[in-house]
Formats: sequence, C-alpha cells, structure tokens
Amino acid sequence: MLTRLRAIGPGALAAAAFIGPGTVTTATVAGATYGYMLAWTLVFATLAAIVLQETAARLGVAGRMGLGEAILAATGGNAAFRWAAVALIVAALFIGNAAYEGGNIAGAVLGVQAAFPDAPRAGVAVAIGAVAAGFLLFGGYKLLERALIGAVLVMTVAFAAALIVVKPDWGALAAGAALPRLTLDALPIAIGLIGTTIVPYNLFLHAAAARKRWPGPEQIDEAKFDARFSIGLGGVVSLLVLSTAAASLFGAGLTVTSAADMAGQLEPAFGAGATWLLAVGLFAAGLSSAITAPLATGFAAAELFGFESDPQTMPFRLVAGTVVLIGVAAAATGARPVEIILFAQFANGLLLPIIAGFLIFTANRKSILGAYINGWRANLAGGVVVVITAGLGLRAILRALGVW
Repeated sequence: MLTRLRAIGPGALAAAAFIGPGTVTTATVAGATYGYMLAWTLVFATLAAIVLQETAARLGVAGRMGLGEAILAATGGNAAFRWAAVALIVAALFIGNAAYEGGNIAGAVLGVQAAFPDAPRAGVAVAIGAVAAGFLLFGGYKLLERALIGAVLVMTVAFAAALIVVKPDWGALAAGAALPRLTLDALPIAIGLIGTTIVPYNLFLHAAAARKRWPGPEQIDEAKFDARFSIGLGGVVSLLVLSTAAASLFGAGLTVTSAADMAGQLEPAFGAGATWLLAVGLFAAGLSSAITAPLATGFAAAELFGFESDPQTMPFRLVAGTVVLIGVAAAATGARPVEIILFAQFANGLLLPIIAGFLIFTANRKSILGAYINGWRANLAGGVVVVITAGLGLRAILRALGVW
C-alpha cells in the first residue's frame, strides 16, 4: 500500500485543481439551500470523474499522447472533421477556462475580503491576476500546486471536524447520496456540482501529467490507483463541504453571498477562527487554480496547433495570458464573486459532454492505445456520463429559453 501511495502524483494534481473556490462555494450553496438533497450529484460526479480521469491517465501512459494530440490523431486524414474538432475544442476550452479563471480569481478575492472586508475588489483581482501571470511567465507554479494540495488537506480536516461537531442527520445524508432527486430550481446548482468535480481542462492536464510521470504502459496500474484514490478523496472533500453546510446552514434562511456566510458552517468547530481558516483556504485554492487553468489551456493549444509545450515560449504565454486577462476582467466586474463562481461551474457542466465525448472517442482507437483501448465496461460508464451530463445541460438550456 505504501508503495502505491508513493505513486500518487497526476491524480492528486487533478484533484487539487478541482478542489478550489468553486467546489467550496457551489457545495456550500447546495447544502445551505437544499440540505442533503443534492448529495447524490456529488456521488455521481465523483464516480464519473474517476472513470474519465482514469481514461485520460491511460491515454497519457499507454498512448504517450496528450488529449489534444490524440484527438488530432483520431481524426485521420479527414481535414473537415479535424478542423471542426479543433474549433469545437478551442471554443470549449476558452469559454470554459475563461469562466473558470474568473471563478478562481473571484474565489481568491473572496478569501482576501473575508480577512480584509474593505479591500477594493477590482484592485485585489488585478493583483491576483498579476501574481498568477508572473508565475506563468517566470516559473515556480509547482510550489503553488503543492500549496494547493496542502490547502486541500487543511480544509479536509477542517470540514471533517466541523461535520462531527454539528452532528448531521446521517439518515438524511445517506438518503440524499443514494436517491436522486432534482427540482427545476436546483438544476443549475446540480450542474454546477458536476462542473466543479469533472473539470474539462483537467482531462487535458491529467493526460499530459501522466505521460511525463510514467514512462510506459508497464506502470498503468500505478496510474489507475493514483486516479481512483486521488479523485475519490477529492469527492469526499466536496461531500464534507455540502454536508457541513446542510447541517449548520440549511433551514436558517441564510443566502450565501460572501466568504463570511460560508465560514458560518465552520464556526461550531472553530469559532472566530473560522473566517480566517476559510479565507486562507479560498485564497490559496483560488490563486493556485488561477495558474493551473491557463497552464492547461496552453498545453492543450500546443497539442492542437503544434507549437512547443513550454510555458516560456511566446505562443504558450499568449494563450495562457489571454485566459488570465479574461479571468481578471470577469472577477473585477460588478457581479458578485459567488455568482461568478457559480456561473463558471455551470458553464463547465454544459461543456463537459463535448470534451468527455472526444476523450471516449480517442480511447477506442487501436491506432492510439493498442491493447489498452476501452473495454465495454469503460465505454458503458463513459457513455452514461456523457448522456446524463448532456441531458442535464440540454434541460438547463431549454429552461433558460423558456421552453421547459
């Protein structure tokens, strides 16, 4: 077991990337507004994330390709299909990651304002964007990735302790986790919970990181364990956040609009220190994720357009810098940070079926994975994920149009 734990790496990076301010905010709003009703959404999202992230890891280890490269290889000589796929993926990545970046920076702003309420929002957003851009330009992002993993561990212990103190209704939690229930008004939050757990850019990031970590298919079992353990732990953290909010905030009539509201779920265990604990966690998670999202976009663009996958090159910097600038602009606007974060998760949930569909398509190509292509179980599980997420997304779009 200890040997396997030493193999933890790319999966932990992916888990740390999705346990950011979006997860804390969306899961808190879900628990505070709907109690335990949407716990099943996190159970589904975690299992779905394990399926997809494991497939992405297998693509990197056995196929020796990033997801972008694999998609291009799978299109063969069909130029029309190739460019259509590239256009669709680029649009999805830029829309999704720009929204996600806005949520990341807004989350870091929330953390700063929780500790310093009078801090100017626009100025803080610009400063955080400048720091993120500086790490992207001059390196050093690995340090912040470790800080993010540390923040996740701290928040895991914090929410676990808070859950024990507030004494949740374990029967209601079990029912909420096992029995799917969904109302129309809860649909955007449900999609947001999926979008904050299965992050489309993480599929690109995981494949690239796994290829660098393991030299060949002989290590495929290590890569699978890494994905299952790390993503599973991340799902537990999300469920802890939702459960503490449901136990301490649901029924109190509180609308979550700030980090101070979110800190309320930790007060039974940590008292006045709850605000500072949440502030540090949100800031660290937001800043670290603000680096990871543009970094993943740069790697994906490099794979699709054939320029060097090096953060120090000009094309890479232009792609990553554009994502940061859009994120800063979104976080510095008049919209409330919590609304930006929720929209980012909703957008990711809508875009997820596109990227997941491409991943499953490439994982069935023998020319890419050889003997390690998807089996029927992986295809069935992946197909279920795509169909359910596409169905939820379509329903949300129809609802927004007033059709359903």
